[in-house]
Amino acid sequence: MIRYLNDITSDVDSTSVSGYQLRRLAGPVHILGGGGPDVDEAIQWMINQVRGGANSENKVNVVIIRASGNDDYNRLIYAMKGVKYVETLIIPNRQDANRIDVFDKVRNADVIFFAGGDQCQYIRNWKNTKLEVAVKSVYDKGGGIGGTSAGAMIQSEYVYDSCACIDSIETREVLEDPYRNITFTYNFLQWQHLRRTVIDTHFDTRKRMGRVMAFIARQIQDGVAKSALGIAISEETSIAIDKYGRAKVMGRGAAYFVLGDHLPEICRPGEPLTYYDYKIWRVPRGESFDLVNLPNRGYYYRSVERGRFSSDPY
Repeated sequence: MIRYLNDITSDVDSTSVSGYQLRRLAGPVHILGGGGPDVDEAIQWMINQVRGGANSENKVNVVIIRASGNDDYNRLIYAMKGVKYVETLIIPNRQDANRIDVFDKVRNADVIFFAGGDQCQYIRNWKNTKLEVAVKSVYDKGGGIGGTSAGAMIQSEYVYDSCACIDSIETREVLEDPYRNITFTYNFLQWQHLRRTVIDTHFDTRKRMGRVMAFIARQIQDGVAKSALGIAISEETSIAIDKYGRAKVMGRGAAYFVLGDHLPEICRPGEPLTYYDYKIWRVPRGESFDLVNLPNRGYYYRSVERGRFSSDPY
C-alpha cells in the first residue's frame, strides 16, 4: 500500500479513535462520475451533505481509494469547504486490502471516493476483503461514497467487470453477441438506492447505449432480475444521489436511465440481441430522477432488433 496524506494536514492523526465516532453524518449519499474531468460541484455537494449542509461547522475526513496512480485529488479536495483532512490510499492487491491499518483508515473516513482505473482489478483485489467491510461501515454511519469511471461502475448491484477481455467491449460488438467476453460481478458493496442497477460511464463520447442495453438484457435473460435499470453517465458529468434516492445531474452533459422490464426477445450466445421497448429517460444537467419510485412519464421507447437500433437511442 502507498499512502499519500496531504502535507498541509500532516499534523492530523488520521488513525485516531475519535475519527471513528458516529459523527453528525447526514447521509448516506453517493456521487457517480462519468469520467474525464471531475465535477467539483458534485464532490463539494457530497461533502456538504455528509457534514449537515453547506453552512455547517462540521468538517469531514476524506479518503481517496485507487489501485495505482498518485495523490492528485488531495489538494483539490482539501481546498473544498468543510474538509478536515484528505488521504489517498493506493491499494493494488488483496494483501493490502486486508491490512488492519487500511481497515482502520477507511472506516475512520466520512467520505470515500474511488478514482478511475480498471474495474476488473478493483473487483479482484477488493471484493470480500476488510477494505470492502470498512467502506460499507462508512455508508452505514451516514457517510458519502463516490467514484468516477471504473470507480463509479463498481457501485452498481450488477457490475460489468471487464475481466473477460483485454479491451473494453463496445456497442457494436455487444449487440452482435451479448455474451462473448462479457462477465459480471455480483454481491459487491450493494447500496440501497442502487439495487437492480448496472452503471456505465464515458457514455456520450464512446456511444455506449447499446452496451448498457445489452448489460440490462443479460441480467433479465440470465435470471438475475426481472427488471434492471441502466445508469449511463456522460463524461464531465456526475449524478448526485441523496439519502432519499433522488439523483441530480451535475456537470457538462446528461445522464440516461434505461429500463428493461421484460424478458428479451432474443438474448443468446452467438446471436445478435433483439429487445423491444426499452424505456429511456434522458436527464440533462440540473434536473433530477427518482431512483426509488421511477417516473411514470418523461421516457421514450427504443428497441434493438438483430443487433440494430430501431432509431437513434439518444
